Amino acid sequence: MRISILNIGNELLSGQCVDTNSAWLGIKLAENGFLVANKFTIGDEISDIMECLRFAEAKSDVILITGGLGPTDDDLTRQAVAEFFGVPLDFSQELFDKMADYFHRRGIPMADKNRVQAYIPAGAKAIENTCGTAPGIIAENEKLKLYAMPGVPSEMKAMFELSVLPQLKAFNTAGTTVCRKLKCIGIGESSLAEKLGDRMLRGRNPLINCTVSNSVITLYVIANAENESKAAAMAQETVEELAADIGQYIFAMGDNDLAETVGMLLTQQGKKLATAESCTGGLIAKMLTDIPGSSSFFEYGWVTYANEAKSSQLGVSSETLASQGAVCEEVVRQMVRGAIERSGSDYAIAVSGIAGPGGGTPDKPVGLVYIAAGSKERCAVEKKNFPNGREVCRIRTATAALDLLRREFLR
Repeated sequence: MRISILNIGNELLSGQCVDTNSAWLGIKLAENGFLVANKFTIGDEISDIMECLRFAEAKSDVILITGGLGPTDDDLTRQAVAEFFGVPLDFSQELFDKMADYFHRRGIPMADKNRVQAYIPAGAKAIENTCGTAPGIIAENEKLKLYAMPGVPSEMKAMFELSVLPQLKAFNTAGTTVCRKLKCIGIGESSLAEKLGDRMLRGRNPLINCTVSNSVITLYVIANAENESKAAAMAQETVEELAADIGQYIFAMGDNDLAETVGMLLTQQGKKLATAESCTGGLIAKMLTDIPGSSSFFEYGWVTYANEAKSSQLGVSSETLASQGAVCEEVVRQMVRGAIERSGSDYAIAVSGIAGPGGGTPDKPVGLVYIAAGSKERCAVEKKNFPNGREVCRIRTATAALDLLRREFLR
């Protein structure tokens, strides 16, 4: 089943709003074995939407639209869909009453403009919006199915998962698809591809897809068979092969991110963690405390940005800071030691580096970081270089610190 994604809105073209919808949809579709034929971003012009719909129709079995279902004059998706299928817009009293009830329950008056959201193309069906006022639209002809969803990400995601995805699965006549995810870190994409060899060839079943984000490689094992049990068995066999070959790089099988994996391991072992951060400015602590129940394994965190703070809060030697500078192996070792002593935690991780854009020298360039993870008995330190901008440096440093703890102390 080939699928085209259309994202509609002038704000997407101007850069005022970043398109996250198509990326999210692409991941969800790939996980479920669907082929994304193409993606488009279009402005709020009916003629442009129509032209794009005609092109997508020739390339696709299904079109997914996000955006343009709001109540304002520049929300033109419903009109464009009606024109594309050659039908008028019909007013639905049922949709209008649901919207009125939505506003009433929230104690907010409904503006007259919202009435337009009760119109859908004749012969089409509405998709319930569980998070907002704009209903989605299902329209079809003999060769195409079209789903229009709101552009607000939270509304789109809920509508897709609750209503659209189950229908796509039901329409898929190519058997049953099962997807398994493996998340890896500590190896580059090209090196991992070499290890996997011909298992990443296109057309293989199970198919292995790969995405990379902030040093984390996610492998999607997608198996297709005539029934779910056979597809699941095929996927599991490939997962076990991968685990045998690259198991040292796999930190999760499923949706858990690295911080969740670290938190789970700490909880299972009944251990506590403290953090001591300089260049990441509290990002590691945030990643950990984003996890519900993180108080079971995380109690203390320090952001010691200045040298004085490293000394007064963590006991880092002022002589070491003066002679070697804040970005060095010995400083992060002392930060770990101080965090453990002051918190009573079982483990601590510490980072110090030069995130940039300024502050670098020939000996210590922008992007240089030292990362330490330790216990009362020992400390492991790694020197890294993440030179591709301040944000990248901070995120990759935080990720590398969590992985160092996982590899050295929690496996």
